[in-house]
Amino acid sequence: MFLNHGSFGACPRPVFEEYQRLQRELERNPVRFLALEREFSGRLEEARRTLAAYVGADPGNLVFTPNTSAGLNAVARSLELAPGDEVLMGDCEYGGMEILWDHVAARSGARVVRRPFDALEPGPRTRVVFCSHIEWSSGRVNDLAPVLAAARSAGAISVVDGAHAPGQIELALDDLRADAYTGNCHKWLGSPKGAAFLYVRPELQERVEPAVISWDWEPDAPFATRHRWQGTRDPAAFLAVPAAIEFQKEHDWPTVRMRCHELLATLELPYAPLTDDFVQMRGFRVDHPNPPALRRRLQEDRRIEVPVFETRNGWVLRVSVQGYNDASDLAALAEALGDLAD
Repeated sequence: MFLNHGSFGACPRPVFEEYQRLQRELERNPVRFLALEREFSGRLEEARRTLAAYVGADPGNLVFTPNTSAGLNAVARSLELAPGDEVLMGDCEYGGMEILWDHVAARSGARVVRRPFDALEPGPRTRVVFCSHIEWSSGRVNDLAPVLAAARSAGAISVVDGAHAPGQIELALDDLRADAYTGNCHKWLGSPKGAAFLYVRPELQERVEPAVISWDWEPDAPFATRHRWQGTRDPAAFLAVPAAIEFQKEHDWPTVRMRCHELLATLELPYAPLTDDFVQMRGFRVDHPNPPALRRRLQEDRRIEVPVFETRNGWVLRVSVQGYNDASDLAALAEALGDLAD
C-alpha cells in the first residue's frame, strides 16, 4: 500500500508511455533529436510554454531543471553574499536545502537565521528570505504573500521552494511576485522523474547563472536561452510534461484533488496532525518509543509505505494521498498504527 506520493510519486500510464515514446525516438536518431537546433529548441520551447501557462508565468521567466534542488542551487550559488549578511529561512525547510544555504553562507561569511514561518520578518542585514510554499514534513500550505511583501520592502531577495506545489495547488507565479521559485513536475503533477522548473523574475535573471554553462550561454542571450542546453542528456522528461498537464485536465483533477483532501481530512490516527492547512499531504506528530522501528514494522509486517522521519520539531509520520488511493488504504494505516502503538 503506497501512501508516500510526496517522496516519489507514480507517473500515470499514458504519461509514461509518451515519455517512453520520446526516449525511443531519441535513441533511433539522437543526432536529429538533439543536434538539429531548430527541432530540439522548438520542442523544448513548446513544452516550456505549456508549463508556463499551467503555472501562470511569462515563458521568458521560466526554464526547465531536472529537479527543485538543481533550481535552488542555481539561484543560491549565483548570489553574492558578504560577511555579516543574513539568509532568513523557515525552521521547517527541507534538509537538503538547509545544507545548501549553510554551505553558501559558510563560503561567503554570511549567516543563516531560522525562524518559524509566521515570524519571518527581515532585519537590516537580511539579504535573502527563503521558505517553502508547501512544507515537506507537515504538508502545510504557507501564505506567502505577507512574507514576500516584507522581503520586497526590506530589499531582500525572496526564494521559494515550491517542490510540492505544482499539481497540488493552483499557481500564478507572475502574480505571486517571488524573485525566484522552483517546483517539481514529477511529484504531484505526475510527469516522469527528472522534470522541474526554475522561475526567476526579470529583475534577477542576469544574476542567476546556469548550473551548466555550455553552447547556449551568451552574456546577452535571454534567460531561457542561457539555461536551455545542459550538455548531452535525455530531455524526454521535460518534453513529456505537457502530457502530464493534459492527463490531469482530461481527468478533472480539481475534483480528484478534493477527493484526496477529504480522505485525508477524515483520517483519524493515534497521533496529532501538525496542520489543518493542507491539501493532499499531512504530517502527524509521532508519539512512539521507537519511531524507526515503527516505520520498519509498517513496511515489513503490514506492507505500508509511509515515511516516518525526524525533524527539528520531533518525529513525524507523513501521509500522502493521490488519485490511486482510497478509503481502504487509510483505514488499513489507522488499524496498523493502533496495533503498533506500543
